[in-house]
Amino acid sequence: MSLQVEASLEARNFNIALDMAPGETLAVLGPNGAGKSTLLSVIAGLLKPDAGSATLNGRTLFDFSSTPDRWLAPHARGTALLAQDPLLFPHLNALENVAFGPRSTGVSKAESRSIARHWLAATDTELLADRRPGELSGGQAQRVAVARALAAGPDLLLLDEPMAALDIHAAPLMRRLLKHVLADRNAIIVTHDVLDALMLADSVIVMEDGQVSEAGATREVLNRPRSGFAAGLAGLNLLTGTARAEGVETRYGLITGTAEEQLPPGGPAAAAFRPAAVSVYLDPPHDGSPRNMLRAAITDLEPHGDAIRVRAGELAADITPAALADLGLVPGTEAYFVLKATAVTLYGT
Repeated sequence: MSLQVEASLEARNFNIALDMAPGETLAVLGPNGAGKSTLLSVIAGLLKPDAGSATLNGRTLFDFSSTPDRWLAPHARGTALLAQDPLLFPHLNALENVAFGPRSTGVSKAESRSIARHWLAATDTELLADRRPGELSGGQAQRVAVARALAAGPDLLLLDEPMAALDIHAAPLMRRLLKHVLADRNAIIVTHDVLDALMLADSVIVMEDGQVSEAGATREVLNRPRSGFAAGLAGLNLLTGTARAEGVETRYGLITGTAEEQLPPGGPAAAAFRPAAVSVYLDPPHDGSPRNMLRAAITDLEPHGDAIRVRAGELAADITPAALADLGLVPGTEAYFVLKATAVTLYGT
């Protein structure tokens, strides 16, 4: 394995184990406070865990099971951390900022500048070589920061929400850049944006309360989420319960749908479906069509694009403003959330 980490930190309720294959890009998803940045800090050597071990391409980063403990300094780990803030040296121009990494390892000034020019070109910032950070836009500075990280030749690139501080015009450019430079490169990217995961990552882990709640190939996790957070990112309703012969028994009742594989009765299972597939009624419809009808009290109403998202606990439906006006829905209203079985995917959890 390229990267293997097992680490725990009691003060942050952090306990994680993960493996990465050579050339793999991993996206780390999760709510605020889940431990995502803690994971990057532990790998980079900025935070010392209480216990565990980690190796990167055969190099031991830390090992607290040995005597004495082994702890590799951050600069010797072969990792590069890119945060939301580019953190460029304000007194150096872009070229010298990027050349700093190789220069600090003993590479000659001329060769360091040659490496820097290569990565400035790769990040489409070669025309900015003579500018200082104060003369760069946010997107330009972040691209130069990517060049600086890559110029150091890291075995593992760590990215902590690199698009979070960028505007709506700069973020897509950065995403396309990262897709290019991360190809066949080991990287871990912390993000709240499902598009980052879909475009950049081979696999995903979802962290909640300092633990990994689910992991797998990116599209598998987002198509068949097992956590409420992943379901929210994927834009899905997720109801968990117990598998029955007819479907999945949930807190809202039995839900029927299409199962991609046979579900053992009595086992844990989930039903996933899109809010746009759900209709809302004040009374049960009587047109005879076989449908799922889930009764629940509305908790929230919120704008969602051109629609109104109607929430009832774990349930969500997208309806038109006209339908909302006709139904007279307000929080506390008892309503029926109705959807066809063909719109529901059932799977084991």
